[in-house]
Amino acid sequence: MIINSIHHIAIICSDYEVSKKFYTEILGLEIIREVYREERESHKLDLALNGNYIIELFSFPDPPERVSRPEAAGLRHLAFGVNDLDKAVKELNSKNVTTETIRIDEFTGKRFTFFSDPDGLPLEFYEK
Repeated sequence: MIINSIHHIAIICSDYEVSKKFYTEILGLEIIREVYREERESHKLDLALNGNYIIELFSFPDPPERVSRPEAAGLRHLAFGVNDLDKAVKELNSKNVTTETIRIDEFTGKRFTFFSDPDGLPLEFYEK
């Protein structure tokens, strides 16, 4: 199988400060990086468990209730780590799974792409 790990879980919250407190103070996750993306009016909080990066916590102004997309409160997507993104995309496409254009993470420089499960849940392959 081409998947070798779960890379991270992205969550869009409706109240950034309440969620930040919950994940850091109540659950005890460690803050790796916290940024505010002014052009999107969005916070991005990277969290780790035992030194392992596991959650991206986002805020967006007035997120709609979860449908599937666009940016909405609740689970944003599930990301799987892959060693070779081009190979992973080719394999998905050969199985009639449509993938989005490969993008570059503005903070890490790593490549990633999105696709959906049969119910429309956004999934991601993130190159390790």
